[in-house]
Amino acid sequence: MKSYLIIGLLLTSSFVWAQHEQHHMHADSTQKPMAHHDSTAHGNRHEHTMTHLYSLSLPMNRNGSGTGWQPDATPLYAWMAHRSKWMYMVHGSVFLRYTAQNFTNSGKRGQDNRISAPNWVMGMAQRQVGENGLFAATLMVSLDPLTEGGNGYPLLFQTGESWNNRPLIDRQHPHDLISGLTIGYTQRLSKKVDVSAYVGYPGEPALGPVAFMHRFSAWNNPDATLSHHWQDATHITYGVATLGVRVGQVKLEGSSFTGREPGENRYNFDRPRFDSYSYRVSWNPSMHWSIQASRAYIHSPESLHPSENVNRTTASVQHLKTLGKTSWLGTTASWGYNDAGDHHQEHSVLLESNWQHATWALYGRYEWVQKSAEELVIPGNALYNVHALSLGYNHQVAQVGKLWLVAGVQGTVFLKDQALSNLYGSTPVSGQVYVRLTPTRLKM
Repeated sequence: MKSYLIIGLLLTSSFVWAQHEQHHMHADSTQKPMAHHDSTAHGNRHEHTMTHLYSLSLPMNRNGSGTGWQPDATPLYAWMAHRSKWMYMVHGSVFLRYTAQNFTNSGKRGQDNRISAPNWVMGMAQRQVGENGLFAATLMVSLDPLTEGGNGYPLLFQTGESWNNRPLIDRQHPHDLISGLTIGYTQRLSKKVDVSAYVGYPGEPALGPVAFMHRFSAWNNPDATLSHHWQDATHITYGVATLGVRVGQVKLEGSSFTGREPGENRYNFDRPRFDSYSYRVSWNPSMHWSIQASRAYIHSPESLHPSENVNRTTASVQHLKTLGKTSWLGTTASWGYNDAGDHHQEHSVLLESNWQHATWALYGRYEWVQKSAEELVIPGNALYNVHALSLGYNHQVAQVGKLWLVAGVQGTVFLKDQALSNLYGSTPVSGQVYVRLTPTRLKM
């Protein structure tokens, strides 16, 4: 009952704000999303700009991760090309940084510092099939296994997955070399109605908000979220099949997928199992808002606890405000709940914002996550509250063609239950400095 109450509160509050926003959405012409239009026949040729990957009637700005949606007003930082009847887009991010975790508590758990380079690149291709069909394919690659090693990069209070058959604690696991390989087909029945099918190996089921590295609100933050395994960790799933129907600005989806998280070998393709399921409803009430609620049964996600199944419930709201021709404020509020039985029931809440200007960005993230003794590998059955507040700033230092180089700094303060002080010390603080390569903003 508590789960559905939280979803209801999120959706109700978002609806009120969205209706308010709709009254003002035409006041500023700079708030229009990138131009798009349906195909027009010219003899035997069909010419159109790139649309959403899974709809001929929606703008590409709505593309998120998997089949998830972002607000239509979201700016895109990517490269795009047209070849014959195909349209291609590439985007990604490469950080090179020095990070120091829990540097305020010498000798305590989680203290670590190192140079690391979290990274990913994603390519998308689509082509129209006849008047109303759309074929799409994606490939996402990460060199995390090389740059971060098998146990990933240090991140205080992060948990999930394993290395050498031991749970990863205070570390973010590396993403697989092939983090996404998907195809999809959408049939437009009318301008307001689409039906679509999506298959991934690996791919992302209809569950949770847009994955953190693809959300505009998290775009500048080098770190994964502490709530990753409560909200969007299924973005790399070895075996996914999703069916969806869109009616106007609402989409209903259902997925069958593999519950087991990726194995320790980050270079191979894990065995597909299709032993789990999820369903999600997404709604974009205006060009500035995107709202979703989803639920899943996940069979045996952790290899170290094969008998443990998880029921996951999530709800999220994304908002994108255009502040000028080259300035945007993106915000996400998200909640996730894992229920694995009486001994393992935990909530997570995230609120993050990114103020992106033409040459600089100011961003922040707040999280509250309930971590069990099992997650933190601590004796007993206690549940521990962890709060994390991050603030960061970066500035463009160079541009070469359509590639940006930015330099930034970020700090995080952690507040936790007093019972964890013997392990982690008092008020842990982490920080990092970094440079980042990313495509420039796509203009049309």
